[in-house]
Formats: sequence, C-alpha cells, structure tokens
Amino acid sequence: MCGNWFVIINLTLLCVEANVYSKTQYRVGGTFSDPNHQAAFQVVIDNLNRDNWEKPFEIIAEPFNVSYYNSLETRRAICSLLEKGVIGIFGPSSSHTSNYIHSICDNKEIPQIETHYDLKIDRSFCVVNLHPNARKISEFFVHLVRAYNWDRLIILFEDNESLKRIAPLLELNIEYGTHLIFRQLDQESPGSYREVLNSIKKMPDNNILLECSIDILEDVLIQAQQVGIMTEQYKFIITNLDLSTVNLEPFQYGGTNITGARLFDPDDTTVTEINSKIMEILKLPKEVADMQKMRLSTALLIDGISMFYEVVKDLASTPSGIEVQYLECKDTDSWKYGLTIANQIKGREYNGITRKIRFDFEGIRSDFKLDLVELSTAGLQKVGQWDTTTKSLTMSRKYVAPFLDLDLDFNPFNRTFRVVVVLTAPYAFLKETTDQLTGNDRYEGFCIDVIQELSKLLGYNYTFLVQHDGKNGNFNRSTNRWDGVIGQIIDENADLAITDLTITSERENAVDFTSPFMNLGISILYKKPEPVPPSLFMFTSPFSTSVWVMLGVAYILVSIAIFIMGRLSPSEWNNPYPCIEEPEYYVNQFSFRNSLWFTIGGLLQQGSELAPASISTRTASGFWWFFILIMVASYTANLASFLTVSTLVTPFKNIDELSKQTEIKYGAKKQGATENFFRDSNGTTHQRVYNYIKAHPELMTAENEEGLKRVETENYAFLMESTTIEYITQRHCGLAQVGGLLDHKGYGIAMKRESPYRNELSTAIIKLQETGVITGLKIKWWKEKRGGSTCSATKKQSEATPLDLQNVGGVFLVLFVGAILALIGSFLELAFRIYRKCQMTKDDFYHQLKKELEFFIQFKKNIKELAPADEDVSEKNEGGF
Repeated sequence: MCGNWFVIINLTLLCVEANVYSKTQYRVGGTFSDPNHQAAFQVVIDNLNRDNWEKPFEIIAEPFNVSYYNSLETRRAICSLLEKGVIGIFGPSSSHTSNYIHSICDNKEIPQIETHYDLKIDRSFCVVNLHPNARKISEFFVHLVRAYNWDRLIILFEDNESLKRIAPLLELNIEYGTHLIFRQLDQESPGSYREVLNSIKKMPDNNILLECSIDILEDVLIQAQQVGIMTEQYKFIITNLDLSTVNLEPFQYGGTNITGARLFDPDDTTVTEINSKIMEILKLPKEVADMQKMRLSTALLIDGISMFYEVVKDLASTPSGIEVQYLECKDTDSWKYGLTIANQIKGREYNGITRKIRFDFEGIRSDFKLDLVELSTAGLQKVGQWDTTTKSLTMSRKYVAPFLDLDLDFNPFNRTFRVVVVLTAPYAFLKETTDQLTGNDRYEGFCIDVIQELSKLLGYNYTFLVQHDGKNGNFNRSTNRWDGVIGQIIDENADLAITDLTITSERENAVDFTSPFMNLGISILYKKPEPVPPSLFMFTSPFSTSVWVMLGVAYILVSIAIFIMGRLSPSEWNNPYPCIEEPEYYVNQFSFRNSLWFTIGGLLQQGSELAPASISTRTASGFWWFFILIMVASYTANLASFLTVSTLVTPFKNIDELSKQTEIKYGAKKQGATENFFRDSNGTTHQRVYNYIKAHPELMTAENEEGLKRVETENYAFLMESTTIEYITQRHCGLAQVGGLLDHKGYGIAMKRESPYRNELSTAIIKLQETGVITGLKIKWWKEKRGGSTCSATKKQSEATPLDLQNVGGVFLVLFVGAILALIGSFLELAFRIYRKCQMTKDDFYHQLKKELEFFIQFKKNIKELAPADEDVSEKNEGGF
C-alpha cells in the first residue's frame, strides 16, 4: 500500500516538474528610475506567477534602471528589451523621457503602461496611462476652494512643472473672481524655503494652496512651522495625492487645518502586505521600512501589472495564443498582438489598489474617486469623497475643522426645501383639472419639473410656495429692502426661488445663484411682417444694376469687336455672286449694323442669318455664346427665386431702428430686469430707449400678458426675454421676434448668501444639461403642452439677393479674354494672308500691310476689289481664309 502511494507521489511530482519546464515564457520589460518601482515590479510578477502556477505560461520580469532625465539611456534600454522579445513595457516613470518612448512603442506596437502625472495625455495607440486625468483632479481642488468660500488664495508652487499642474486653477480667478497670489518656493540656500514662507507670514491672507513634489513636502511643512504659519489662523490645501505618506504627527496639535486628497489608503491591509515585501527586496533597516508607505506611482504600477496579466492570461488561453516576436529599433517590423493587448486594457474595468480603473473613449482614466482627508489630532482622517462622474463631494466628516464657521455638510440628501415660484407661463401653472389637488400636486410647468429632476439626483424633498404679487425681485432704494421672491429668500421665508429670475449683478449681491439652467437675452416682440406686393419691374431683380450696366457694355464691345474682326479677316470677304468664278470685288457681311444684330440675336438666344466664316469671328462668337449661356442660366435660376419667395418688410429690423422712429410705441415690464438693463447700459441706443420709456410711463406694463395684448391690438412693440417670446410665438401665430439678442444672461435658482447647497445644485443642473433633460423639458413646455402646437413651425424663408459682379465676374472675364484672343487672331490672319501674297508678287510686306490697314479704316466701304495676286492666293488656299 505504501509502495502505491510512493509511485503516485513520484508521478505527481514528475507531472508538476514537466508542467513547469513546458510553460511558455513571456518577457515583460520595465524602465524605472525609482528603486521602489523596480522592487514592486518584481514582487507583483512573482506573486502572479505563484498564484497562477497551473497556467501554461509565466511572466519573466526584465527591469532596467534608467536615469530620470536621460532619454538616450532610456531608448537603449527599450531597444534592448525589444531584442529580448518583450510583450509589454512598463515605464518610464518620467515625463521627460516618456514622449520619446511613446513613438518607439507605437511604431513597434508594443503595449506601454505608464503611471506618471501627465497634463497632456496623447491619444496613442499602444500607450496606457493609469494616472487619473490631471484635469479632473484640478476640478476637485477648484470645487474644494469654492466650497470653503475662499475669495483670496496664496498658491505656493515648487517649479515650472508644478506651475503647469496648477494652471487649471486659474479658473478660480476667471470664472469666480477669486484673488490668486502666486509664490514660488525659491531656495535661499539648499533645502531652505524660509524666505518665501516668511514673506507669506507678512501677508494678510491665510489661505494657502501648496503644490510641490512629495520629496520636499515634509521639509516645506516643517519650515512653515518654524516660521510660524502652521497655526490655527492658517488653512492649507495640499494638492499632492501622496499626502498620506508624509509624517504629519508634528502638525497634528497646532490647530492648522491641512486638507488634501488621496486615491487610495496606504494603510489598507492589502497595501501594507505588498509594501512589506517591497521593503524586504530593498533590504532597508526595519525602522526605516516601517516608516515607508506606498506611494501612488507604486500603487498604479501594481494595478497596471495586474491588469496586463489578466489580459495576457485571456489571450493566451485562446486557440491562437500569443506569439513572441524579437524586434529591433532600426527595422520597420511591428508586433501584431500589441494593439489588441492595449485596447483590451483600455476597454476593461478593474478593481485594484487604486479602486476602480476605467478608461474613457480616448483611453484616459477620467472616472475615479478621490478621498477628501483632513488632519486632526488623531491623524489624517477621511472626511468625504469626490466623484468625478457626478462632480459631487459626499461628506462623511467626523472631524470638523476649527476654522470653518459654516456647515460643510452641504449634502442636501433628505432635506426639505421651501421653494418659492411665480405663476408665470410656462414656468409654473396651476393644473387644469376638476379634481381637488393639494400640496405640490397643484402645480406644473417647466420650473416645477426642473425642481423635481434635481430632487431625483440629490435626494431632497421640497414644498412649493407661490409669490402671489408676481414680482421676481427689485431693490427699493427708499426702504433699502427687496421685494418679490428675492425678498422671500433674504427674509428666510423660503430656501430656494425658481422662476424666470434673471441673474444680475444687483441680485447677486443680495442672494446666491446656481449655474444658469437657461440662457437667454432681451429681444423685441412685434407683429409678423406682411409680404409686400411684387414690383412691376421685378424681372430686373435677378441682376444688380451694375450687372445690367456691364451686360450692356459687353454687348456693345463684342459687337464692335466682331465688326473689326470681320473687316480684318480675309475669310469674311466673300464673292457676292457665287455663279461668277472671277468676281470683280468681295463683300463683307459684318457691317456695323449686322454685327449689332448678330450679337443681339445670340444674347436673346434667337440666332440670325449671319454665319461667321473666319477662325477669329467664330472664336469670338463661341465665347459670346458661352457667356450668354451662363448669364441666361443664372438669370433664370435667380428669377425663379424672386418670383416664388415673398419679400417681407418690417417697419424696423433692430433696436436701433425702433428707437429712431416715432410711429411705433414700445415698452417693457415695469421695474423688471429688462428695464434695469436699459437703465444701467452705457450704449447710446440703449440710453435712448431708456429715456423714451422713462418719458412715457404709460407704455410700461405690470405683467408680460399686458404687453402681449398691446402688441396684438396696438401699433406697439414689447421688449422682453427671448425665451418668453419663443413661448408666445408658438401660440400666437401673428407675432414674431424681431432682431437678435440685445444681451446674454441666464435664469438661475436663488438661495441665501453663502448657502452650502449652491455647488451641489449647480453641479446637478450641469448634469441635467449634459444629459439633455433640460432641453427635453423646454421642448415639452414650449412646443407641446398648453397649446404649443397651435402654430406650426414656420421655416425661415431665405432672402433672395441680386447677383453681383462677384457672382458673375468670371463670366465677363472669359468673354473679354475670348474677344481679345479673337481680335489678335484677326490681325494674325490678315498678316499671314499679306505675307503669302508678298511671296508671290515680290512686294514689300510692310507696304502691303499699310495698304490693307488704310482700306480697313475706310468703314463706309464694304466692297473690296480683287487683285490678280489675290486670285492666285485664293486658288492656292482653296478659299482657305
């Protein structure tokens, strides 16, 4: 029995040994400048081979230690790895050498996995960068500064590379008006930053954003503590995602608020186990190894190797498998599996140390989550999480920063808001129903639906309140109080206000607004223009006056040219009596009158009995007929447009023309945003409008409905928001918008100053706009509900414009070139005929040419006597010319 077990064990060992030696080996290269990366590369590959020992392949690590800045050294390492037949390359970890290596890997189609921070990730074929999108990280810090309501901020950066990283933070100044002060960490002596830190201490500002490498971060914080700016008066945001790896114990009890972010928790059990193995390979002393925490670049490298291994494992299990190819940098060969592996990595989702890894359609890691961490007496604590997909910050804080007076728990989930609305179409209505309704069910409209959609995203509850006086909000300078919905927000009778509430600087000083949920501008509501009756001479409209004049000039010039060519061309002098073989004289058919008749016959496409015989006159006739072909076709096409399109005429086309005339009265809503716009505008036209409406208060209306009625019944134009005009013209078919927008503004949701919910609501509004929900609601309430289909969408009629010289100038050019060529041909034809004649008669050529030209200028003579030499030339040429 024991002998049988011995045989079985030996057979098993032999099978295992045979399996080990029969495995396919795939080599994977790495170019690293950090020893931690090289050690992690080896540890992870060894773990994967051990955990998948039953697989018919194994990964062989081929690491290279390269310089951080030396591109040529890195290139030699890459070429050496290609000659070994690697199926993938990890690194380099330097942005200074990566672009050079990109081109090699793309050319050879070798998958390259990178982990370094890159502001401009190229959409390469074979390069995969696992580092989160730099733009998305910047958005988080912009949101954080806005959440803290910092209106002044000192940005402390290390070098040019750091300056590039924080460049997107300029949005704080451009978009939100935050005052930014930039200071560089210049070293007065090696390793000392006290000079710039002392200058910051002398400033009145105490909000600091620190951007520097992890290698100097701890030194900067220690020296900041030494100069006295690590106290409860100062607040720090540290942008380096490796903040958790720094020893922050010296700063825990000073009261300074230090806020940062991280992509993963370096104290996680799985992370610490892998990190301990890395420290063993590096053979660091235990006291040093215990202080070393895993950095982000190392964690990204580990996730990259694991993702790469999973893809290779799946491809190796296919019938075709993966074939290794040995390449050289100097040849043009490439590996056929490289693109497949790179695309497989970019197309997968993977949960690793740095949480979920997913790439967008451009191959960039844009969908990730960041932990918001703050320093407390217990150490660095997670207090929230930023989601790049929803652009929302979810707070789970247990530690409240001592410097913040406002509640940063601004998540509106499960809160109840009092929302004030104005019953203005189409923003809010009372429902038309016979049922008895209560509460929120009584109302419907665009703004009602917007609040409902926002509640679905953010999870809050709401109760609608109605502003019965219909006022949006104006400031009364005599009482220093606001009325309308703005007054309700200031008096804390409501939490939110949503209606056709325009965001203005005056209102912005009283309340806070979300991002605009609708963009619009002021325009003019007036009656639709009536088509004018056609003119008696409309047939002249297809061409402009200049074209008609040039057409007449062309007719005269071509007629003269044909007359001249007819006299010069010998072939145009014909026997008037064909029965007589030897006539006494020749006759020319192109007299001046005949030339005019021949040209007008072509112009009117009727032809004539005249037939050109010489090459010159035929050439000129051909170009003239081509010219007529184009002109007649252009005239016909444009005439059809003029005859079928109705010309609409309005008394005015824009606000300038309206303000200069006196027949049409105009006005706006009293004490509304439109009136305030003209009041505050510095434009000459706008001031003219404001002076007019100020001088005629009877033309101002209390509500938009009153203005609508006056437009329909009187000779009156109403100035109002373009969105409301669009709604009206969908239901009142006799009205239209005249002119473009006079300004650009938006409607927003109002709330009290420094409301903690502003950013959350703004983010949700942007989300609704990006997903098309806002657009769908506008179509619903503008074009579908409440009589939206009354007026069918009228197509914009294209105005036909007369053809100008720019349209037909080329045709004139062709005609004139043809006429000149034909004229030159006539002279050449005459010269050739005289030359032949002089050869036979031995006469002087110039004498005969002068004689012919003297006869040419005698325009009254149309009979030319035939000399004997002319007969001989004619016989030899057989009537040639």
